[in-house]
Amino acid sequence: MNRDEFNSFCQSLPQTTHVVQWGNSDVWKVAGKLFALCGWADDEPAFTFKVTPLAFEILPDLDGVRPAPYLASRGMKWVQHYKSPGLSDTELRNHITYSYDMIVAALTKKKRAELGL
Repeated sequence: MNRDEFNSFCQSLPQTTHVVQWGNSDVWKVAGKLFALCGWADDEPAFTFKVTPLAFEILPDLDGVRPAPYLASRGMKWVQHYKSPGLSDTELRNHITYSYDMIVAALTKKKRAELGL
């Protein structure tokens, strides 16, 4: 997945917003809450997303996936796909969707209703 494909995919999810921040990273949010971002690692795109506690234990065992710099060091369950082979494009899209779903599920019922989610 390249950066344009990442942005197109994140944009396709309902009620998402995009900002560029943190050193030219593409940051995707739903209801103002971060669910995915694309930055850089060794001049290659690096995709960061929230995961379940179990996925946080398993995914970093894959070559090209690691606990997300900064976020994981603060105790948050986020990982980063930063080089090949890492995750396939399909797996990456699935994990980004799961991240989005976790953020939406954590919103209040009122907020989800306001957003039509």
